[in-house]
Formats: sequence, C-alpha cells, structure tokens
Amino acid sequence: MRVLLRPRWLVGTIIAVLLIVLFVNLGFWQLRRLDEKRDRNAAIEERGAQPVQPIDGVVDPRTGFDDVGRLVYRRASARGHYDPDGEVRIRSRSLDGRPGEWVVTPLRLDDGTALAVNRGFVPLSTDVPAPPPGEVEVTGLLFATQERQGIGPRDPADGVLTELSRLDLARLQQQYQPDLYPLWLQLQRSDPPVDEDALPVLLPEPEQDEGPHLSYAVQWFLFATVGAIGWPLLLRRTAKEDERHRRRGSSPSQEDTDRPLEAAH
Repeated sequence: MRVLLRPRWLVGTIIAVLLIVLFVNLGFWQLRRLDEKRDRNAAIEERGAQPVQPIDGVVDPRTGFDDVGRLVYRRASARGHYDPDGEVRIRSRSLDGRPGEWVVTPLRLDDGTALAVNRGFVPLSTDVPAPPPGEVEVTGLLFATQERQGIGPRDPADGVLTELSRLDLARLQQQYQPDLYPLWLQLQRSDPPVDEDALPVLLPEPEQDEGPHLSYAVQWFLFATVGAIGWPLLLRRTAKEDERHRRRGSSPSQEDTDRPLEAAH
C-alpha cells in the first residue's frame, strides 16, 4: 500500500485502470460491429433470394425516404425512359482501387414517378456516355438514401447540383420535379443490355464477409488482460524491493524506485 500511495504509482494505477476499461469497451464495440455485419449478411441472403418484383410491387412511391430499411437489398425491376437532364454524379467513390464517381440517372416511369438508377462507376475526369434512348427495363438491388455521417461533407442546400457528396434522395428530389421512389436501384441488368466493357462500370454486389472485427476484439481483450495482469505484477515487484530496503534500514533511492518503470519499458 505504501508503494501504491506514492503519487507517481497512484497516477500510474489510475491510468492503467482507465486504459483497461477503454480496451474492454473497444473489444465489446468490435463485437457489436461483428453482430451488425452478420445481421447485414443475413439480410442480403434472405432478401436477395426473393424473386424480382416490379418496383411498384415492392414499395409505395409515397413512402418516406427513411421508412424503407426492411426493403434494402431486395431485387426489383422497372420500365421507363432515362431522363439525362436529371442525371447527377456522386463524387469520392472508388472501384478496384481507382478513384471516381457514380453516375445516377432518373428513370421516368409511365405513371409519372421516377426511380433513381445508379448506372455504375466512372473514373475521374471521364466523359460518361449518355443513357440508352427509348424505353428500357432495368433490374437491380434496392438501397436506401444515403445520409451524412459524423463530420462528412455537406452539399449546398440550394441550387441545382450536378454532383453530390452522397446519394441523398431528399437532396436529389429537391431539384428534380417528378416524385422519386424512396429507394434507389443499383443497376445489374438492362433490356436492351448494356455493354459490359463500356462505361459506366456496373457495381459489384455487396460483400458478405465479416471483416476483421473478431480479430480486433481479441486484440483489445488481450491488451486489457496484459494490463490487468502486468500492472499488479509491476506494483508487487516494486513493493518487494521497497520492503527489502526497509529491512536493511534504508529507504530506496530514486534510482531504485525508477528501475521498475525502466524495466517495464
């Protein structure tokens, strides 16, 4: 206890406890991320196995942009005409290590509504071919509107933008007159078919790996274990040296007191 009550060891103990608590919480946070990944993978499997349905059979176009979480990863089809005047690019995207943008073009349906179609990826500073003219039928995966996360970039609130920082359906609707469906479609097939070697490049399906979260959790718990075992051992060693000096009738020198810390490093 005499060792623990010395200012430097007391401060060190407080820091060690705080770090152990932090490491344990980081470990549990990684496990929560792992559970989220597993739930997402299960949703992709379950919803992707359902048959393709016309978009109006999957969701009502009057549904709010934030009320469609259960429909993400469903496969849907739509028939209509592309509207190049409403096309936007989504910046800061990448594919196979290349920086670029997504090309999103509204597809106007016969009932007057429109579906935002992500036609794929183009590298930076690349001219995008116009969408095919005439009536087309598109099939693909449905995704929810993308929202700003944390300190992510903001798009200007006013004006007609040709580039957006994310596929924000509410912001796109602000500058586009026909009512947009509350989900956007990641193009997979088109009739007439698109040239697979031409731009934009179709995006791959979502990955279903679990990521490194389990290994990260194990690492954080190991760090916590090392701290929980190592710091008391260091205190015990210092206390033994202190007791040895006391029995000899002398107090430990500053050099002796500091030696355990040097040994720990």
